[in-house]
Amino acid sequence: MKYTDYYAALGVERGASTDEIRKAYRRLAQKYHPDVSKEPGAEARFKEIGEAYQTLKDAEKRAAYDELGSRPQGQEFRPPPDWARQHGGEGFSFENMDFGDLFARFGGRGGGRRRAGGIPGQDFEVPVEISIEDAYSGTTLSLNLSLPEHDDAGNQRRVPHAVKARVAAGAIDGQRLRLPGKGGKGSGGGPDGDLFLDIKLKPHRLYRAEGHNLFLDLPLAPWEAALGATVEVPTLAGPVNLKIRPGTSAGQKLRLAGRGLPSPRGAAGDLFAVTQIVVPEPDEREQELYRELAKGSSFNPRRHFTGGE
Repeated sequence: MKYTDYYAALGVERGASTDEIRKAYRRLAQKYHPDVSKEPGAEARFKEIGEAYQTLKDAEKRAAYDELGSRPQGQEFRPPPDWARQHGGEGFSFENMDFGDLFARFGGRGGGRRRAGGIPGQDFEVPVEISIEDAYSGTTLSLNLSLPEHDDAGNQRRVPHAVKARVAAGAIDGQRLRLPGKGGKGSGGGPDGDLFLDIKLKPHRLYRAEGHNLFLDLPLAPWEAALGATVEVPTLAGPVNLKIRPGTSAGQKLRLAGRGLPSPRGAAGDLFAVTQIVVPEPDEREQELYRELAKGSSFNPRRHFTGGE
């Protein structure tokens, strides 16, 4: 069989942590998933990083892989007899087997040895994007996936999978949703694998999400910031009135408690309105008013340049 460098496939060092491996996989899966990617060779690349992740995310499989040592990519090799006895079991044959099948067959799901009851199906992770509105209210996803499966003879083929998944209200960026039994089909009576959905929130024209909190840029006219005002602010539950105190500066975060994304484990997140002072293009009359203000004001926004307070 030909050696495959799983660490290189994910772009991580051999000593990478499990978290680093997971992050690398999610980033690459998002980029190369054949249902969304326009990259040339995306399907083959997606298969390669999927095989790498299935091995390296499991401590026992990864240890067995590391025992094979580091070799040039694509080099023909055969696992040594002691490796075969330890990880393959008695009578395990490496003939006509590719590198990807090797760890899927001996490891199984959860890192155990190949079981007498058959080979468990492979687990898969798929990136999915939802809107912030869907994260707020919850949604049902209808996914048409094409996942690789092994038949009882060990041959791999891609099989269409139609999957429906309910995403509860309060989903956040980076959340991982497990769908038991929706992954690769088991062979020889083994259980089907699981499907994991990696949630990503789509960019929004108004809101930025950090966990369950939302951030919104709030434009203010100079006189609203200076004199104070009550302004209408959009939220996912509808507009609310927000009081602006006199002397409000740009960059202040005004908190609207509980107006962020709901949380299934407690209080909802908050919405923070980040103030921005927007200066209009003044007409002749407004220019005259600004000149009068400049003449009558002692305010110097750069006083700290010379040690002033």
